[in-house]
Amino acid sequence: MANLGLVISWFNKKIVEPLLEILRRGAEPKLLAFSASVGFTIGLFPICGTTVILSGLAIASLGSHCHAPTVMLINLIATPVELSLMVPFLRFGEYVTGGPHFPLTSDALKKVLTLQASQEVLLSIAHALLGWLVAAPFIFAAVYILSLPLFKVLVHKFSKGPSSPKRPLSPSDVRLKICLQEGGQDDMDELEECLL
Repeated sequence: MANLGLVISWFNKKIVEPLLEILRRGAEPKLLAFSASVGFTIGLFPICGTTVILSGLAIASLGSHCHAPTVMLINLIATPVELSLMVPFLRFGEYVTGGPHFPLTSDALKKVLTLQASQEVLLSIAHALLGWLVAAPFIFAAVYILSLPLFKVLVHKFSKGPSSPKRPLSPSDVRLKICLQEGGQDDMDELEECLL
């Protein structure tokens, strides 16, 4: 029972709280859905330990066209799915190429871990990469289509303000703008008097 409490605590700290913070900031749902699609698709890359680096490269290359925290968070969420899809990607890659069926044995895993991989093992890795590469556009599209309405609802529910960067001006913002337009006071005392 104590382990369950640790798991729930970890899940809240690493998944729920960052997701709520992303939603509270009011990012555009389309941007969040696109970023989630990028993060999830890259998160399924069938070579363990490379998805964070690949996500970082995607963030760097996409720049402002993606939301970096969302990409990284969804990448983390995709890890268990990545592990469960390695064998299906391998089999799919074998099917696409018509290659031989690679037997998954403990001996093959031992060779990979001791860096004594044979040509068969390297070919199986290539098949898994090919399987992912063929499936990636469909995964991306499915995640985008499913997550866009979800993000629209969640952003509306949790955001502090409008999802647009433009927000209505508060009365103090209006007074500040009027004071600055009335001659651009250089003296801070005059500016303070104008605002009060």
